[in-house]
Amino acid sequence: MAAAGLLIVQGVTFVQTLVLARLLSPEIVGVFAAGTVMTTFLVVVTHGTLAQALVQREHDVENAATTVFWVTLGTGILMSLVMLAASPLIGRIFNSPAVGTVAAAMSGSMLLIAITSVPDALMQRRFQFKRRIIVDPAVGITFAAGSIVFAALGYGVWSLVIGSYSSMLVWIVASWWLSRWHPFGGRFSIRLWREMAVFSFPLLLDGAAARAQEVVELTIIGRGLSEAALGNYRYGRRIALLPGMAIVQVCSYVLFPAFARISADSQRFKDAFLRALSWIWRVAMPAGALMVAVGEPAVVVLLGEPWRGAGVAVASMSGFGLGVAMNSVSAEAMKGAGRSSRMNWMTAAGLLTGVPLLLLLLPLGLAGVGLAVSGAAIVVGITGLGLARSVVGASGGEIARVMAPPVIASLAAFAVIAPLERYVVQSDQRSIAVGLAAIALECVAFLIAYLLTLRLVAPSVFAEIREAVRSVGGRVARAVRGER
Repeated sequence: MAAAGLLIVQGVTFVQTLVLARLLSPEIVGVFAAGTVMTTFLVVVTHGTLAQALVQREHDVENAATTVFWVTLGTGILMSLVMLAASPLIGRIFNSPAVGTVAAAMSGSMLLIAITSVPDALMQRRFQFKRRIIVDPAVGITFAAGSIVFAALGYGVWSLVIGSYSSMLVWIVASWWLSRWHPFGGRFSIRLWREMAVFSFPLLLDGAAARAQEVVELTIIGRGLSEAALGNYRYGRRIALLPGMAIVQVCSYVLFPAFARISADSQRFKDAFLRALSWIWRVAMPAGALMVAVGEPAVVVLLGEPWRGAGVAVASMSGFGLGVAMNSVSAEAMKGAGRSSRMNWMTAAGLLTGVPLLLLLLPLGLAGVGLAVSGAAIVVGITGLGLARSVVGASGGEIARVMAPPVIASLAAFAVIAPLERYVVQSDQRSIAVGLAAIALECVAFLIAYLLTLRLVAPSVFAEIREAVRSVGGRVARAVRGER
């Protein structure tokens, strides 16, 4: 159910990206990206960390929820004021008054995001999938509709600001309505805040460090290259993140509360970790390989030649999804087991590799930027797997046996499709209809080559995939018959 909701969101995001790319220039998207550069950093403080402690908590939940709400609300107000005060500085950093104005306009988003924190956490804790199949699609559709309408009316960068605020208001109304919770049912407690802060502090450090690194990266790209390059990077990153974020959002929503419930049963915990890693890797690895093979021509066909830089970024950032796949299972396992402090080592790995790689590879343009992002993500993912081993009790050999077959099958499929696209098909030189058809056929061919290779090198893995497809197909068919 979480995946179904996410498919809707990603479908809306994909269409929105295509339409806005035709209505807005890379420079306009770059101004919005620069103006919201602090948002991704401050949102970690306002929304994420104490709420995670609430999901993991086993007792005194009502008082804990009330405590988290009031602390988060106060933090949201503070972060909004910080972003408003920093907006002139942001404009000067990017040498653009428009960037500073956008930053000031978006400062109120910190408060609105904070208001959704507790309702979202309670729905996740309860495995309440309405959060995924109602709230997220409603938010995505609202942003897409608002931004596209006002972009078509000529509002430029302000269309993105309007779309953002419209979607946040829908987010607040929908999450509070579905969670059926209010902040007056429990009591605020300093003691509970301290207990949850112990769990959430490593998560805060991890999230803040990752977002700070992203801020530095965006600043380096915006100043070292151009606003147009930053716009291309923003859209390229968005497209490249689709597979990775799908994995993260589905996994974190389901795996974190599930691991928290079963972590005391060591064998069950280990089996669940390996099973989750195997299925996630079976999706992430071929998605990354396919992105390298057809990412650039696909973006050019979909968005147009002015966005070729975004296609270069998509192809070179394909490793990001691989890192995210490894990181997502490891992080949720460590959080579920109450070992969140171990994630600080992953944070350190990202800080030590991300910005240095970016500075080293920046002369290569957007290709270098993407390679730096990919490299840092893979290092963090490998570090996470190493840290999670002792927590879940899995050996390096067991993890390698899970991950090896998809790697072999993906490389085999890539070896077939990449030369075909580059030297024969050349879909980015065709008309939109022909190019899209060619890319679609290449994706189908890639999938067939991937599955055939899996059948040869790992028959048991192929059989599991086949049975899973049959099972899901059977459930869908029964659901359809039941509705009729």
